[in-house]
Amino acid sequence: MFDTLSERLQAALGDVRSRGKLTEDDINKAMRQIRLALLEADVNFQVVKQFTSAVKERALGADVLESLNPGQQVVKLVDEELTKLMGGAGRDLVFASKPPTVILMAGLQGSGKTTACGKLARHLREQGKDVALAACDVYRPAAVDQLVTVGEQAGAAVYQQGTDRDPVDIAEWALDQARQDGRDVLIVDTSGRLHIDEALMEELAKIRKRTKPHNVLLVVDAMTGQDAVNVAQSFAEVANFDGVILSKLDGDARGGAALSVKAVTGKPILYASTGEKLDAFERFHPDRMAQRILGMGDVLTLVEKAEAQMDERKAQELERKIRKQQFTLDDFLDQMQQMRKMGPLTSLLKMMPGVGSQLGNLKVDDRDLDRLQAIITSMTPEERRNPAILNGSRRRRIALGSGTNVQAVNQLVKQFGQMQKMMRQLSQGKMPNLQQLAGGR
Repeated sequence: MFDTLSERLQAALGDVRSRGKLTEDDINKAMRQIRLALLEADVNFQVVKQFTSAVKERALGADVLESLNPGQQVVKLVDEELTKLMGGAGRDLVFASKPPTVILMAGLQGSGKTTACGKLARHLREQGKDVALAACDVYRPAAVDQLVTVGEQAGAAVYQQGTDRDPVDIAEWALDQARQDGRDVLIVDTSGRLHIDEALMEELAKIRKRTKPHNVLLVVDAMTGQDAVNVAQSFAEVANFDGVILSKLDGDARGGAALSVKAVTGKPILYASTGEKLDAFERFHPDRMAQRILGMGDVLTLVEKAEAQMDERKAQELERKIRKQQFTLDDFLDQMQQMRKMGPLTSLLKMMPGVGSQLGNLKVDDRDLDRLQAIITSMTPEERRNPAILNGSRRRRIALGSGTNVQAVNQLVKQFGQMQKMMRQLSQGKMPNLQQLAGGR
């Protein structure tokens, strides 16, 4: 989503970073480029004005201009102001001392609210919470059925009474059920409208009064840019929500909503939906997002994703195999599958410091991993343990079984051999040279 903005900001700061000494003209030129980049990203005009003024005022201070590395100081200031713009420290939900915690979800029709309910339910279930969903969107066709489907996928119970009852009564009944069933969390999916109107707000107010939610979350579609901010501002004026879930953050939107919503409404972004699947959902950390935008990577999120997928027993077993030089294609396949659970490969690479800026708009095709997996699974257990036995006829059989060709099989076997060689050197305390890391002889 932030690719274009990231590229423009990094270009603007690249010129500043390369200078040994900065003048006021250098700062003004950089601010003009940053201002244009933010406006093109559909960031609110007033927000852009305040942001560039704050950065410029700090950058013109003696501490920056007279420092040994003024360019780096300016980059640091932009990082700090971007973080502040998006809300500063990351916020989390408020949980009730006596369950269930009630989360009321609001949003316009088409914002991705019902899907966001399922994603939030799955996210909370991964934290060990027993979650239920209340189907109170009785107006949109198939909304109840959709919630039942995403609820099943998320492993959450769904309380629903069809579409004939008053949604306010359904919400109250669902809360009673959640208490009786001893649920930790109840997420209430309310009805959306094509635009904000009195009926929507009145119904929301009634549900809020009956259920007394601990958190009211507004789902806004990041793809709508400034309109998303306008929707959030309108909701903030009539319904005091606590935080925002940005849906479709993986789309082609330019980033204006994410950068403007906190400054305009005063409400923080708590979560972001980053893909279609239910697991494409994460806590929104302003500091980490600022670092991603500026090409600094996001090591903390990468580590968290790795820890969530890592089996400690398997990790210890893998370490033992590498030390004893027993790493096989089965182990390679297992590691590849664990890595894929962390998300698209391009997204993971962009979280690595220095790598994102090198990738540009390049997309790493996950289908390449599909082909590798197909080749490995077309081998017999013995062939995966000992690729040295792969003669010509075996390689032709594997190519046929995997829908690839012999050249692809040969390439995998060669690369795996090079990997084993590097692992032998590492286990013996030797570092492979750059040529070997690049796949040379």
